[in-house]
Amino acid sequence: MTYHGDVTPGGPPAVRDLDRLTITKVSVGPMDNNAYLLRCRATGEQALVDAANEAPRLLDLVGDAGLATVVTTHRHMDHWVALEEVVAKTGARPLVHRDDAEGLPIPAQPLADGDTVRVGECELEVIHLVGHTPGSIALLYRDPAGGPHLFTGDSLFPGGVGNTDQDPERFAALIDDVEHKLFDRLPDETWFYPGHGKDSTLGAERPALPQWRARGW
Repeated sequence: MTYHGDVTPGGPPAVRDLDRLTITKVSVGPMDNNAYLLRCRATGEQALVDAANEAPRLLDLVGDAGLATVVTTHRHMDHWVALEEVVAKTGARPLVHRDDAEGLPIPAQPLADGDTVRVGECELEVIHLVGHTPGSIALLYRDPAGGPHLFTGDSLFPGGVGNTDQDPERFAALIDDVEHKLFDRLPDETWFYPGHGKDSTLGAERPALPQWRARGW
């Protein structure tokens, strides 16, 4: 079945099998948050991107294979409602950028720009994107057998960057980081997975960058 990344609250997951990594996307909670379970196909090790809500559902998704890490993309509450319960029941190591660590309900290992998060034999690069929150991050997986895959939290969506509360300085910081750290570095075929809603590619969004910058959101 072709992966489109379309999920609905309470609906079935969308599963994408890459050469070395399986990505399972679900929508959870009243704010239609996306959570992503990543599994190394060689070792079976698993990581979760955003334990956003509905801990029992996320734990069912994890199953008996266990969970090594939970990465929180930023400190906003709708992205960590299930974090404490998931960590308590799996023993997973919680990770978050150091600038957002104080916003989480439990202590977490701090991340910094350029760090690597391992999922078995797969590696995710931490990319710090300032603006939506001080410590927002994206996670970049470079598929050896295809294009890059990027988990963007609430910093990049189809149609624009994340909310900066109409603060010009925060918007300038975010659009600059998104443009220079993502669009300038990565090819059009880069598939990105946001914190809410549908996926897209950098190529589909790239022509609109000047429009986003001009409108200021």
